[in-house]
Amino acid sequence: MKKLGFGLMRLPVLDKTDAANVDIEHVKKMVDLFIEKGFTYFDTAWMYNGFASEGVAKAALVDRYPRDSFTLATKLHAGFFDSLEGRDEVFNAQLEKTGAGYFDYYLIHGVESSMLPKYEEFDCFNWLLEKKAQGLVKHAGFSFHDSAELLDEILTKHPEMEFVQLQINYLDWESQWVQSRACYEVAVKHNKPVIVMEPVKGGTLAQVPAEVEKLFKDYDPGLSVPSWAIRFAASLDNVMMVLSGMSNLEQMEDNISNMADFKPLTDEEKELCHKAADIINAQIAVPCTGCSYCTEGCPKKIAIPQYFSLYNEDMRENMEEKGWTVNFTNYDILAGKFGKAKDCLACGKCEGVCPQHLPIIENLKAVSKHFDH
Repeated sequence: MKKLGFGLMRLPVLDKTDAANVDIEHVKKMVDLFIEKGFTYFDTAWMYNGFASEGVAKAALVDRYPRDSFTLATKLHAGFFDSLEGRDEVFNAQLEKTGAGYFDYYLIHGVESSMLPKYEEFDCFNWLLEKKAQGLVKHAGFSFHDSAELLDEILTKHPEMEFVQLQINYLDWESQWVQSRACYEVAVKHNKPVIVMEPVKGGTLAQVPAEVEKLFKDYDPGLSVPSWAIRFAASLDNVMMVLSGMSNLEQMEDNISNMADFKPLTDEEKELCHKAADIINAQIAVPCTGCSYCTEGCPKKIAIPQYFSLYNEDMRENMEEKGWTVNFTNYDILAGKFGKAKDCLACGKCEGVCPQHLPIIENLKAVSKHFDH
């Protein structure tokens, strides 16, 4: 397989306030282009795009292409079952929603210290192997958001897992929280192929500070800024696939142009990425990837990722000179449908599921101080 995978997580929508209102016709065009150019890997999950993603996979992909012409991955998340029977209820619903018949890759989703006990309690690793034995899953693995030490423990205990999905990008490569490099090295030690998620960190590495953009453009004017992030991840040995949550044809065309005939980064180019990371890390306010795991259980329905995105944009502006930006209007529009940042109850549900382990409650206080009036 070519190394670029289509992440069905940030799909184009007809209503920006409703993630489930997916523009199916646009997605069909994206799927057609992706397959036409020889790419075959599609990644979805139960809760993506407001629980609509697996159904979109059926409408845009499964119903329109022979089953052996593409590779489909989906996942079991701890937040959506509470019994042994519940695992099968989710799995069977996924088979129905996708119409796929079987899954080429199936992942225990978002494994970390807070969720691992539940996965172990309900014997999910062995359960997944049973699905494989039944021919309903071709390859068994898990996605992971925690320390390299915990990853080492899990792979030692569960050597039967065939692959691991990790968050890897040049911004998080040396992060003490995400530990991209350290986790990657553990996977290599256990000889497990790696699927990369968040290579562009939820769009953060597509909209970089002007200084970083100049750094890349001075080196090669023909390469787009996000292509550096995709290529950084794909250049790593042991990486079998790099997922990109593409939201429109333009993003897909750019990724395809750089990955159709992929060439790994040179040592000089890798150093350029590390230099870019140093610049960005010095400027970013809230390193949110926009995965939206935090929003599903929020009792006040606060649009947490969207507010963080607006806040980050304003923090990059010279607010002393401007005083007001269009982000204040955008905040008010969102606040008309969702809870405001100041409505946060500090219940902590969001922080319990955040893959980035962000102090969301404190960050919402900063957002409220900036936008609420």
